[in-house]
Amino acid sequence: MATEIKAPVFPESVADGTIVNWAKQPGEAVSRDELLVEIETDKVVLEVVAPADGVIKEIKKDLDSTVLSDEVIGIFEEGAAGTTAAPAAEETPEAATAPAAAEEETVQVGDKILSPAARKMADENGLDVAKLTGTGKGGRVTKEDVQKAVQSGAAKAAPAAAPAVEVNVAAGERVEKRVPMSRMRQTIAKRLVDAQQTAAMLTTYNEVDMKPVMELRKKYKDMFEKKHNGTRLGFMSFFVKAAAEALKRFPDVNASIDGTDIVYHGYYDIGVAVSTDRGLVVPILRDTDTMSLADVESTIGEFAKRGREGKLGIADMTGGTFTITNGGVFGSLMSTPILNAPQTAILGMHKIQERPMAVNGQVEIRPMMYLALSYDHRMIDGKDAVQFLVTIKELLEDPARILLEV
Repeated sequence: MATEIKAPVFPESVADGTIVNWAKQPGEAVSRDELLVEIETDKVVLEVVAPADGVIKEIKKDLDSTVLSDEVIGIFEEGAAGTTAAPAAEETPEAATAPAAAEEETVQVGDKILSPAARKMADENGLDVAKLTGTGKGGRVTKEDVQKAVQSGAAKAAPAAAPAVEVNVAAGERVEKRVPMSRMRQTIAKRLVDAQQTAAMLTTYNEVDMKPVMELRKKYKDMFEKKHNGTRLGFMSFFVKAAAEALKRFPDVNASIDGTDIVYHGYYDIGVAVSTDRGLVVPILRDTDTMSLADVESTIGEFAKRGREGKLGIADMTGGTFTITNGGVFGSLMSTPILNAPQTAILGMHKIQERPMAVNGQVEIRPMMYLALSYDHRMIDGKDAVQFLVTIKELLEDPARILLEV
């Protein structure tokens, strides 16, 4: 039975999408719920999976094609796998014992035997086939083995392998490589430029002594992880909770501008910037004022995992009243974060670095972090922005106040 393969129904804010990957080709066997095609929109990459066991009969929209919401992009035939096998009367004894289905075909790379789907996935994710462990029959590397390697970060190919062609060009050659910007990258670029052009953006800086938080984390991290089923106690949860408390005290920072109106939000939904291979995404933590430290850490961990796998949904990134971005994980000592419109403020975290500080008249070495608050001066006065950032600093330097909400 033939059925239509359709693009997902896009939300109103998404006009169209681009096909970035056909995971299966016509005639290749597909299992129920297995990935067929990936469609990149302005915000996320959406997946279309097989409705049943069968094959793709026809692809109507090729790679890089623009597709509309609910548009037919291919034809799927249910239960069609293996229908092209030779008649039984003509089979030899050897042929009768050979695998007939396309999913049983194999590809040999070195001393590894892979299914075509496993080889394709390994290539797409830059994995070294020699490092893969096969759990299939006879040590065969299956698609599930590759998926596990991708999720665990194992079997990554050496980083130097990718640019080898460019490195080994003849002396004196001036090589350029032109690639189209992804739809998501185009949208990120447009939003950042729009934010700079439409907002009266200003940044205020401060610094926070991270010693109290670090000592608290060191004292309780093992107990915390054990109690909360492996969830690790990081720094981000302290910043999220401190920001939520500060937002309660400074409602202008938790507001947004809609034309000539100011929208004050009675909830505290904080976006946390997550870096992925496709670009920066900002999933939203909802009602952070009611979340525990463990809730914040586990949710951020889940967002990061789904972001790396390209499985964040549009709903995960819709809304938000405030954003936190952490350039410190990449070594940034100080930066000026750009507003995430229509929000009116964004907090930038940075690298923790030991510096000599004057403490009670004595010079001490303390783990210090620069904080940056970029804000829309149309909405937030400089006094409120500075006091908001000072509040976060004070809460972090006395973390008991976060729990006591004082």
